[in-house]
Amino acid sequence: MMQENIFQENSEVAALNKKLNDIRAQISKVIVGQQQVVDLVMTGLLCDGHILLEGVPGVAKTLLAKLLAKIMDIHFSRIQFTPDLMPGDVIGTSVFNPNAGNFSFRPGPVFGNIVLIDEINRAPAKTQSALFEVMEERQVTFDGTTYPMQYPFIVLATQNPIEQEGTYRLPEAQLDRFIFKIIIHYPSLQEEVSILMSQQGKQQAELLLTVDKILSAADIQHYRTIVQNINIETRIIEYIARIINETRNNPSLYLGASTRASLALLKAAKATAALRGRDFVIPEDVIEMATPVLRHRIMLTPEKEMEGITPDDLIENIIKTVELPR
Repeated sequence: MMQENIFQENSEVAALNKKLNDIRAQISKVIVGQQQVVDLVMTGLLCDGHILLEGVPGVAKTLLAKLLAKIMDIHFSRIQFTPDLMPGDVIGTSVFNPNAGNFSFRPGPVFGNIVLIDEINRAPAKTQSALFEVMEERQVTFDGTTYPMQYPFIVLATQNPIEQEGTYRLPEAQLDRFIFKIIIHYPSLQEEVSILMSQQGKQQAELLLTVDKILSAADIQHYRTIVQNINIETRIIEYIARIINETRNNPSLYLGASTRASLALLKAAKATAALRGRDFVIPEDVIEMATPVLRHRIMLTPEKEMEGITPDDLIENIIKTVELPR
């Protein structure tokens, strides 16, 4: 009986891996390269996590979010963040009904399955705070009434680097609600040539028409259950805890990672194992996910920032100092 269960579990992981390959194939119809970025986005989806995409303008951040929504047969909503955007423009407002003589709640654009928040760091902290509850608890409380979000609920946010003109730094409490911060770099020379060759004379809407819907809400729920059941040994859980603990005691850091970060790293390691076709986690899964999970959750001391040290550099050093599980 035990052997039969193991075989069934492996078969489910293999089916999930095949579906992820299908998603890769659909995205590659439009986006050239960026394989690591695509894999991270799919990993975040399997973890039921929100994702922050950072890169300079014009590197397909918004296009990637649209593609993901196009592949999934669920409701897509988009919010363009601007400096004058108000919290009510995000979560909704109270509207007077003259026939009934009362006020009713009109849901805002955040009520969707996939919510693309474009240029999230263009809005000030007052508007950012409107996302705190909905990102963490999948609900909106307005005028004493709670409105739950439909399943699934995923925020895909894009931002330009903070040194760009007209941007605001995201609050730490909000950054911690993103499972990943994914950095999108410029394409290579050969990838740039391929983009020019394949997309010349085509509008973005035409490119999106080439992508098929291959994932339903029920599929997402099923695949997330498979990921939750991926095996992880106690020694690897302890390894994750030691990495997180090291960020809290590192003299180069002003702010270490939270418990939410350790849970995110555990989930991401499980999803990575599934992405690789395995039903068990290995230390390399944890190492691979450490940087995208932690880079936005730690804060360097001013001295280290002046030395030009980056969060990615520090995370790499921490990984090297923490002993691998045996």
